[in-house]
Amino acid sequence: MKKTVILGATDNPYRFAYKAAHSLLRHGHPIALVGIKKGSVAGQPILNGRPELGEVDTVTLYVGPQNQVEWYDYIINLKPKRIIFNPGTENEELEQRARQNGIQTIEGCTLVMLNAGMY
Repeated sequence: MKKTVILGATDNPYRFAYKAAHSLLRHGHPIALVGIKKGSVAGQPILNGRPELGEVDTVTLYVGPQNQVEWYDYIINLKPKRIIFNPGTENEELEQRARQNGIQTIEGCTLVMLNAGMY
């Protein structure tokens, strides 16, 4: 299985990004955590800035559209196969940019997709 980047990662156990990290690992998906605050989730560090991550299959977004603009180039340059726009992160401008770069976009919920076997 290929790497999923959780953009908007947090060590707050009440946030969906935190729950998604644990669920992805339980389902056997390697993860990279990228966020603005230091911390760790499931023993993995939250990386700050715009880290190089190697081959990326999926970026799952937990950053609201108002805060995504500064991440556009980073997300596109990761060259993921797909971007999952979790509820509340939908952004037509980023979706259009992604599609123009051959990246599949999905408006869905990572947790639901994993639990339904549709990830």
